[in-house]
Order: sequence, then C-alpha cells, then structure tokens
Amino acid sequence: MRGGFTIFIGVIAGNILGFLRVAVMAHLLGTQSRADSLVVAMGPLDTFNNLLINSMVFAFVPMLTACSADQRAALFQRLNRLFAWLFAALSLVLVATAPWLMRVLAPGIDPAYFETAVVNFRIFSLSTFAAGTAAVHCALLYTGRRFAPMAFYQAALNLCTVAGALLLWRVFGVAAFAVGYLIGAWLQLAIVYVASRQGRKQASAAASSVGWREILAKPSFFVVYAAGLGLNITFTRAYATHVGPGFAAALDYCMRGVGVPLALLVSPASNSLLPEIARLRSLGRLKDAFRLIDRTIALIALAAVSACAVALVFREPAITLLFQHGNFTRESTRLTSAIFLGLGPSLVGWTLIEIAARSLFALDRPWPPVLAATATLLFNVIYTLRLSPHRPQWIGAGASAGLMLGFLIVLVIVVQAGSPRRVGNQPSTI
Repeated sequence: MRGGFTIFIGVIAGNILGFLRVAVMAHLLGTQSRADSLVVAMGPLDTFNNLLINSMVFAFVPMLTACSADQRAALFQRLNRLFAWLFAALSLVLVATAPWLMRVLAPGIDPAYFETAVVNFRIFSLSTFAAGTAAVHCALLYTGRRFAPMAFYQAALNLCTVAGALLLWRVFGVAAFAVGYLIGAWLQLAIVYVASRQGRKQASAAASSVGWREILAKPSFFVVYAAGLGLNITFTRAYATHVGPGFAAALDYCMRGVGVPLALLVSPASNSLLPEIARLRSLGRLKDAFRLIDRTIALIALAAVSACAVALVFREPAITLLFQHGNFTRESTRLTSAIFLGLGPSLVGWTLIEIAARSLFALDRPWPPVLAATATLLFNVIYTLRLSPHRPQWIGAGASAGLMLGFLIVLVIVVQAGSPRRVGNQPSTI
C-alpha cells in the first residue's frame, strides 16, 4: 500500500504537470500543422521510451528480487553494461533514420512542416538512452521497494518540457518542447543513478551466473506486448494526418484525457503489486496470486468505467476550460471533443488489459498478453483500412474497440488459468 501510494502521488504530480504541458502546447500551437509536426515526433518517442521503461521493470524486478544482495548487485551491473550500449545504439539509429521514420509515422503531414517534424524527432531520440538506462536503475530500486525516485519520472519530463517551451520558444520555436523533454529525461537518469548508488556498491567480486541469452529473452515478450499497445495509438495518429491538418494534434490532446486516468489506475496498482505477485509465484501460492489479480481487476474495472463515463459526458466543457485559449480556438475545441467521443472509451479496455497483462508477466506467463496486444493492433488496422473513417468521432473508435477485444482475450485466459483445477496442478515452485 505504501509503495502504491508513493507511485500514486508521483502519477498525480506528473499528470497535473502533463495538463500544464498540453495547455502550453494548445496555447502556442493550437490544432494547426505546426502542432502536428510536434506530436507526430513526441508521441511515438514518448511511447517508445515508456515501452523501454516498463519492459525493464517487468522483466528484471522478479529476477532481481529472487537474488541475494550480492548476486542482485552483480546481476544489475551486468544488466546496466549491456543495456547502456544497446540504448545508446538505439538512440543513434533513431537519429540517423528520422526522415524515413517520419514518412511512416506521419505520411499525411503538411510537406512544409516535414523537416520540422524530423528535427523534433531527432531531438526526442536522444532521450531514449536516458530513459532506458534509468529504467534499469529503477528495476534495482523496486526490488528494495524504493518507488519514490522513479515515481516522479513523468513529472520531471513534463516540468522540463514546459520550462523549455516557455524559456526557449523564441530561440528554438516548436523544437523548444523537444529540448525541454530531453533535459527532463537526463535529469531523471541523474536522480535514479544517485538513488541507486548504495545497491550498486553491494556487488561482490563474483560475476553474475545469469547468461546473456536469458537476460535478452526476459524483456522480449513485454517489448512485443507493449509495442502492440503502443502501435495501436501510433497507427491511429498516423492515419489522422491523412484526414486533415490538425487532426493528429487534436488526437494527441485527447490522449491527455485518456492518459491521466489510465496512469492513475494502472501505475500504482501494477507497479506495487509486481513484487508481491512475483513473491507469491516463487512460493508456489498461485491461488493467492490469482485471487489478488481477480480482486484488483474488479476494483479497477469499476473505477475505469466510472471515469470513462464522466469524461465522455463532460468532455466539451473540460476541453474548453483547459485548452481553449491562444491559438486553440472554438473550432479546435469542437474537433478535439468529437475525436474524444471515439477515443475516450479506450480508457476502459486499455486500463483492464494493462492490469491483467502485467499480472501475467509477474507470473511468468507472457504469451496471453502478447496474443492480446497483437489482436488489439490487428483489429484497429483492419477497421481503419476497411472503413477509412473521416468523421472525427470515428477516428479513435478502432483503437477503443481493439483494446476491449484484447482485454476480453486476456480475461478468458486468466479465468481459465486461475480455476482451482488448473492451479492445483501447478508445482509448488515455479
């Protein structure tokens, strides 16, 4: 509970500052092509960075938890060396391939703003090394139930993004947002690096016995799962650039209305439950683990449906209050409100699939989440390509329906796996 509360406070702070970030974007950019050039670069890279963070946490917290103090520190040092090089290489590849990636991620963007999008993407790409490396340190901190240093990751990003935009706007223009984001990512790396120094010092002279193949295989399933969910929205954003100027930006503003309750519902529950579920699994107490998962899903489902209903009913006055100023006009409000009508219900499916899937990862059952995430993306792609929706209220409907389908797939598997007969057949240790 203490860990969940700490993460909850961090999520609250991050999302309050996130609203401020989006409000500044709305004021300066509105729903114009210039705004599209920012969100088509920021959205995919922010999703990718979060994918790396969650992959590292959910792959290595159970592995590190099972080790003694000396073994844990030795394993961490091995993880840190390997993934630091990997994340550095990823950043360089993203920078080098930015023009080609932008043609895929924003195929319908105004040609006059294509180069601006490429510059923004390259700046954001330099944050990938910092985000990934910070996540490895975060996994070590979580094993000691130290949630605070990483709990404020999003807060640091948003605060620095807002500060960068306001202080550097006259110098860098739209790229000021990207520069601020980059500073925030490296600031968070510095925070977790300092916070984890005690755990790093405990390493013995003996090297870790965990092989490279096991280390690389551990996060691979979560990467595929998280990529499926991330591409669900990335694909929708890319399609929105075809519909008209400003549609991608309006979709990104809508994501704030989905992302805030999503983070509040998912992050505290999943991150604080991860060590507990992993502990129950290691003790062979699978009945207790599934009982904990069932209760969490039921509670979160009630909260997610309630939050979605409130958001849909009050979407237009909320958008008017939060964003309608500066370059964000009344027409921008109507466009964003219409898109939210289709995208808003994604909150329910997305929240529930995340809780169920992350619980299964903690139980070392990765295939059901991967299957569900793949089904989610495929449904959205088929829906979009077959119907080619151009009315704003239907643009996000494929993503919403796909996420609900993915959750139903995971739910069926969880119910079957948690039945007394199946649990009873499990060995006492896994």
